[in-house]
Amino acid sequence: MPGDTAFVGSMRPRRLIAPLVIIAVLAASAPALADFRLCNGTAARVGVAVGYKDGELWISEGWWNLQPNSCETLMRGPLVARYYYVYAVDYDQGGEWSGKAYMCTRDREFTIRGFNDCLARGFNRTGFFEVDTGEQKNWTVQLTEQSQTPPPAPRPSASQNPNRNRDPNDKSGMGGR
Repeated sequence: MPGDTAFVGSMRPRRLIAPLVIIAVLAASAPALADFRLCNGTAARVGVAVGYKDGELWISEGWWNLQPNSCETLMRGPLVARYYYVYAVDYDQGGEWSGKAYMCTRDREFTIRGFNDCLARGFNRTGFFEVDTGEQKNWTVQLTEQSQTPPPAPRPSASQNPNRNRDPNDKSGMGGR
């Protein structure tokens, strides 16, 4: 039903100071809307970087700066990939949302092609967490603080398991194709 929101998963990010939690949210919106959005449900300012595969090329981009309790469209239009990768940092409390999919970033605004040899190319090597959009055309990721109570995550069926298609020889840590 248009306007409904379904929660599809949650995980605990690595912590520095502030305990934080991530919830990926599938937003079923009007058919004309097709975007990749991120909502900052915390009381802190958050910086966000995104990685994705466009054809055969991996791209990482950042930084989007989100104010507390705000949302931002990171990518406009129908999604070009099933898997997206997100890294976010809490500017005020020092926590981060991260994962094991390493991509290149830098300290100021960037668009970087490729994820190999980040340090040799003068970039930072940063761990992003994977977001499986299930090939939806519209997706929202919700960042929340651990003190907020997220709804229970549904158990994925075998057809929803994002690990089932991973190539064991893929050294990138990224499951998307």
